[in-house]
Amino acid sequence: MAFQTIGFIGLGLIGGSIAKKMKSNQPDIKIYATAHHKETIQEAYREGLIENNDLLPLSAFSDCDYIFLCAPVQRNLAYLRQLKDIIRSDCYITDVGSTKTEIHEEVIRLGMEANFIGGHPMTGSEKTGILSATNTLLENAYYIITPTALTPKEEISEFRDFVLSLGAIPLILDYKIHDYSTAAISHLPHMIAYSLVNLVHQIDDDKETMKTIAAGGFKDITRIASSSPVMWQNICASNREPLLSLMDQYLALLTKLRGYIDSSNEQALLSFFQQAKDYRDSITLPSVKSPTVYYECFVDLVDETGGIAAVAGLLAQYHISIKNIGIVNNREFEEGVLQLAFPDKQTLTRAKRLLTDNGYMVHER
Repeated sequence: MAFQTIGFIGLGLIGGSIAKKMKSNQPDIKIYATAHHKETIQEAYREGLIENNDLLPLSAFSDCDYIFLCAPVQRNLAYLRQLKDIIRSDCYITDVGSTKTEIHEEVIRLGMEANFIGGHPMTGSEKTGILSATNTLLENAYYIITPTALTPKEEISEFRDFVLSLGAIPLILDYKIHDYSTAAISHLPHMIAYSLVNLVHQIDDDKETMKTIAAGGFKDITRIASSSPVMWQNICASNREPLLSLMDQYLALLTKLRGYIDSSNEQALLSFFQQAKDYRDSITLPSVKSPTVYYECFVDLVDETGGIAAVAGLLAQYHISIKNIGIVNNREFEEGVLQLAFPDKQTLTRAKRLLTDNGYMVHER
């Protein structure tokens, strides 16, 4: 996309990372930003990322070619209403929110469909803020694009090219399909994790026996319950209907499973578990079909020629065997783009130490 002047409203982890990659790709681009905290703007200015060193009123974005809304969804809705009479007729507004229906419906209500194209970069970190933003955060991550009914086809094509320039993988979806899909594969699992943790908290004894012996399975399935409570409160509010529908479907399935257990229906239980296993196995690392337990770590990696080969070569040089390898494309609540699997804990520890000593950022679940 050939734009010269860009506006960012909100400049945290996602907005900051997009801005840094844009600046890296096009050093002469002019980026203006405002944020919730003045310190964010001052830090971005010190880095040479943006043109202004203080907070800006929305009227300052009147000459922008593109404006990125990178604040929480409810704030973005308010910004939309204020920007309606400020932007040029050929300016486009996009957002990076994890739910799309609410903002699309507001765009329709405001008559701004011809100036809006929704976006959702499926990447992130437990770290927040401009100081954690990097120009590699979007490498090989899915970036969902949700056009409006009036978004010109050429603009969709240009925005897709822009997403590719960030190193991300563009995927164009209807905004309602997006919200239903993310409710199923992201939002519902978080609700289950939060509920399971609260259940164990409520029923644990005075000696905290359950907390003490909690290990692999429990920690794996509840890890995401450590996500930001405020963020998930907002997601529940903005994606309420799809989430409620899926919770009802999940409760019905859980009730069916309870019935199988209550009636000692061994065949139904086996079929239920086997069906789930087969589907789950189909979305693991490529070619992993056995029940073998692997020890995994995740490595931040720039998408460049030879990047994966360099990691594999380094490990091979020290006779460290990789059992499997894959790219993580949905990293919204994960870290590390390259997934490495090892046969045992000792090998994983050696690999992590070696990679860290050689400048790689390594994460372990």
